[in-house]
Amino acid sequence: MEIKLIEVRDRATFIPMLAIKPVPRSEEERYLLARAGYGRSPDVQGEYVLLARLDGGPLRYDHYGWEPPVRTYQTAHFWLLSHWDEIASGDVLDVEFILGETLSPKPSERGLW
Repeated sequence: MEIKLIEVRDRATFIPMLAIKPVPRSEEERYLLARAGYGRSPDVQGEYVLLARLDGGPLRYDHYGWEPPVRTYQTAHFWLLSHWDEIASGDVLDVEFILGETLSPKPSERGLW
């Protein structure tokens, strides 16, 4: 498994999230992922990204399965599916920037704490 903690930002929004790419590290993990419906091969299993709020809430594998604020979650989830290697744990994922609504991404709020 590859795990990243990310700061998802949008208009007046800050959501700390847990992102997991279910890449099996062993035959046992591959088997369990297959039994859970993520495909039989590590290549297929690694095409998923599971996303959850760090403060609780559901873990989602389907980027279309989010409830409000759908725009924020869906955009972040969809972006992670195709840009996983471009973001490091602790980075900011700015939905407004991804959608071209701002010219630069928001900085982390980390310095305010």
